[in-house]
This record gives sequence, structure tokens and C-alpha cells, in this order.
Amino acid sequence: MSENTGKQTLNKTAFKAGIFYVFSQLFVRGITFLMTPVYTRLLTQVQYNEIKIFESWLLIFAPAMSLCLWRSVERAKYDVKEHFHEFVSSVQTLSYLSITGFFLLFLVFKEPLQRICSMTDFMMYIAFLYTYAHTSIFYYQRREKQMMRYKASTVFTAATVIPATLLCVLLLYLGKTSGHEDALVALRIGGYYIPMILGGFFVAVRMICQGKKLIHLTYWRYALRFSLPLIPEVLSIQIMNQADKLMVSHMVGKISGSIFNLATNVSYIIWILEDSVWNAWLPWMYEKISRKEESDIAHGWNILMHSFGVISWLLVLFAPEIVLILGGKKYGDAIYLIAPMVTGTLFRFYSYSYTAVQNYYKKTGAVAASTVSVMILNVILNYVCIRQFGYQAAAYTTAFSYLVLLCIQAAMEKKLTKKQLIPLRQTLLISCGYFALCIITMPLYSCHFLLRWAIALCLVPLGYRYFTPHLKTMLHMLKNKPKK
Repeated sequence: MSENTGKQTLNKTAFKAGIFYVFSQLFVRGITFLMTPVYTRLLTQVQYNEIKIFESWLLIFAPAMSLCLWRSVERAKYDVKEHFHEFVSSVQTLSYLSITGFFLLFLVFKEPLQRICSMTDFMMYIAFLYTYAHTSIFYYQRREKQMMRYKASTVFTAATVIPATLLCVLLLYLGKTSGHEDALVALRIGGYYIPMILGGFFVAVRMICQGKKLIHLTYWRYALRFSLPLIPEVLSIQIMNQADKLMVSHMVGKISGSIFNLATNVSYIIWILEDSVWNAWLPWMYEKISRKEESDIAHGWNILMHSFGVISWLLVLFAPEIVLILGGKKYGDAIYLIAPMVTGTLFRFYSYSYTAVQNYYKKTGAVAASTVSVMILNVILNYVCIRQFGYQAAAYTTAFSYLVLLCIQAAMEKKLTKKQLIPLRQTLLISCGYFALCIITMPLYSCHFLLRWAIALCLVPLGYRYFTPHLKTMLHMLKNKPKK
């Protein structure tokens, strides 16, 4: 097979798999988001906040207790080659051993840990079972993604998320109508997470059967060398993602915490899109780097940055309508949090291109050091600014922290790899431009809603003229059809 033909085959495979993955993930993961109006109306603001705080802790538990070993899967594909299934199966075992160690430690310090996490016995045991299961889901999805196989992974996700969502809504409705309001938090958690736990254990067994390897010390050492330096990075990112919600709830109150959490759900719209596209983009990007074809990356990434910038601005423009649908009038103050939250999410997405290159070249220690530093900065800024300016300040401090992280990661990429696929100056101009656009849009909330809708409609032709040729170019690049 010629080099040109191999390049075309890779691009077509990546294109088909990536498009399938993006749309399927938007459908499956969007279901959870679309249930937000149901949850906010069946639950009180205090109960809604309790569940969101529980979910925040889950997002911290999984990477910490599993030692982030699943992060080694993407790079291991290029090192272990035909033994990829064995690698995944054996490293999963090591993660399970680590989680078990944390669970035993929890049993020793059960009462103080439950007070810190604001969890009942039921919530804590569900949290640990879900940590096991979710770790397996991480391994399975990353394995399938790296092999550019998305159908089985998407079917599995749909088969767990859809029934789990429907079950928890049914249990909430039955609990509400039968007068068991005090049990709604437990019903919501049990109804959603028990099916997810069963699904996670199913794929765990499936990967063991396919890999046929529980213990492999060489693979364990490889995974530990790659992933241990990333634990601070992953934990720091999760703490940055969750600290503002936890701190607002603790320092200001559960009602303000519920408003902050609902605004976070709006930023989740753009995060779903960004994460889906990134997970489809990353295998193709790594293949391009491995084949020394980095020049193909920059143009496509530039289009993605502008695309998500425009989507973020549209979320800010329509924030009053989105918040009204998701939570109703009692969550109305959330509209003033949307602009900093979605742009903070945008900055985080832009930084992925710099961290991915460092991870590819196994410079994980530098990634971790910079992320930990920014996390500490974020927590300090949250504490000071919440006390000084109120809970809304936490949205701005988190956005600022992600911008700082972007700059540091870009500088580290250039220092460690002697290259920068995406120029930092270009990224900063785009980042600051969309942040300014989102902020100056907020005064329009006091105007009649028809004005905002008219602005959006007037800009549709301009957006179409700009993005259509660029998107066609990017799709052609990915597909790389040979000239006839």
C-alpha cells in the first residue's frame, strides 16, 4: 500500500468513525441534560443541590481512586500494538486493586469522610460501586475510541444511560405523588446509578474475557509510569470543575448552590459538544503526529475553535430562555453566570490541543505540574472573590483560571517538544474575542427578547457564508478523496 493510499484510508476511517461518534454521543449524553427540567420541577432546590454535590464528588473519586491508569490506554496502542486487549484487561485489574484500597481506608475513617462529603451510608456505598463501574467504562470507551470503533461503545452507553434516566424519572414521579418527598434524593441516585453500575461491571467482565490477562507486571509498570504523573493533573482539573460548586454551596448556601449548579448545566451543553468532538478528533490527531503529518492539524483546529466560540455566544444570547426552560423563574439569577461559564469551558477546550501533544510525547509530569498550580490559584481566587463579591464571582475566577492554564500549557508544549502545532497568539486572540463578545451580550437581557432573536437571525447568513467553505475544506481534508 502506497503512503498516499494509507493516508486516505486513515482519513476515511477517522472521518466515518468520528462523525458517528459525535452524533451518537450528542444523542445519548444529551438525554441526561434534557431531563434537567424534569429534575428541577420534581425536586426542591435543596434536593437538587444535594444531588449535584454528590455528582461532583463522583467526578473526583473516579480519577483519584483508579490512579488515572485508563489515561495510558491511548498511548499504549502505539507501544503494545497487537497486545492492546491484554494491556487494557490487566491494567483495569490494577485500578480495581487501587479502588479497593481506598474503600478499606474509607471504612476506617467512615464517619468524618461522610460528613465532609455530605453523604449517607447509601450514597457512599453507591459512590464506591459506581467508581469501580465507571472506571471500567473509562477503559472500554478509550479502548474502542483509540481503535476507531464507536458502534459497540455507543450501543452500550445508550443501553445504560437511557434506561437509567427513565427509571430515575419514574421513581421520582412515584415518590413525589405518593408523598415520599424525603426519599427523592435516594430514589434519584439509586434509579440512575444502579443500572450504570450493572453496565460497568458487564463491560469489565467483557474486557477480561477479551484480554485474558488479569496480571501483567510489565504493563502495570508502563501504566504507572505514564499515568501517575497525570493524577495531579486530572484531579486538579476535576477540582477546578467542581470546587466552585462545592464552595458556593458551603460558603453561601444550598439555594445559591442550586442556582450555580443549574448555570453549570447550561455550560454542559457546550461541554457535551466539545467533549464529543474532541474524543473523535484525538485518535486522528495522534495518528497524524505519528505519521509526521502535523501540518494537517492546525487548519481544522482553527475552524473548531471558531465554531465552538460561536456556539458559546449563542448560548449566552439565549440564556434567559434556556434557564426558564431548564429550571423556571426560581432559577432566574442563573442567566448572569452563563457568559463566564461557557467561555471558561471554551478556554478549557482550547487548551486540549496543547496538553494532548505533551501527553503524546509522554511529557505528563509537566502537564500535571502546571495544572496543579492553576488549581491552587483557582481555589484561592474562589475563596477570596466569593467572600468579597458574592457567589457569582466564582464563575469568573474559574474562567480566568482556565485561561491561565491554556497559556501555561501552550508554553510548556513549546518548551518540551520544541514545537507548537497551534500558535498561542492565535488562540489568545480567539479566546479573548469570544469572551468579550459574550460579556457585552449580557446587557441585552434587559431588552425585549425579540431584539436578541432578531440579532441571531441577522447573523445567520454571515455565519453560513463564513463557516460553510471552511467546514467543507475540513471535511475534505479528513476524507481526503482522491482526485478523479
